[in-house]
Amino acid sequence: MESLGFNITSLVAQLVNFAVLLVIFRAFLYKPILRMLDSRRERIKEGLDAADRMKEQAARAEQEVQARLAEARQDGQTLIAQAQQMAARLQEEGREQARREGDAVLQRARTEIHLERDAAIAELRQEFADLTIAAAEKVIGQALDRKAHERLIQEVLAEATGKKP
Repeated sequence: MESLGFNITSLVAQLVNFAVLLVIFRAFLYKPILRMLDSRRERIKEGLDAADRMKEQAARAEQEVQARLAEARQDGQTLIAQAQQMAARLQEEGREQARREGDAVLQRARTEIHLERDAAIAELRQEFADLTIAAAEKVIGQALDRKAHERLIQEVLAEATGKKP
């Protein structure tokens, strides 16, 4: 082997030195480095797990927010619909009240017209009776009993109009 340029003693010494260094490195460096890498791997894994949990929580929170927004929109639409119904009802009630008030005013006006007509008819009858008595007094030339004459005129008028006095 020496012809190939290998020195066996030197080679054995180097192999022993390499083995000693390998045992020393394995005992003092390799195991601590592996522990450090394992702990770092574990921290990274925990960080990724935490990030996944945060993503899931964020997704759930987003869904909850969307659900609440949808519920709020629905509530808003319900309130708007109720307000529109209430406005329509109030408007209809206002129309109905105005119609009732108009009918009441119309009825009062009709009543007043009937009262005024009856009063005018009564006044015309009285004037007619007075004129008839005056004309009869002039024709007869004497004064008649006014009460009896008025009763007679009222009876004639009632017969003419179909009413009883």
